[in-house]
Amino acid sequence: MSVAKITEISAESSKSFDDAIREGISRAAKTLHNIESVWIKEQQVVVRDNKPVSYRVAMKLTFVLKD
Repeated sequence: MSVAKITEISAESSKSFDDAIREGISRAAKTLHNIESVWIKEQQVVVRDNKPVSYRVAMKLTFVLKD
């Protein structure tokens, strides 16, 4: 039997939502091991002078706890 934990993080990129997701997972993987899935809870675009300047995502990561 395995036990999983869910934690919520946010990440930001000036390139795209996809890049923000990848960077968020990559950074989380430095301290969280056995990440099994990610649920994108929310997306937000920051706009300045009528132009998108950054892409933010709020995500929930599920990871399996070690025995």
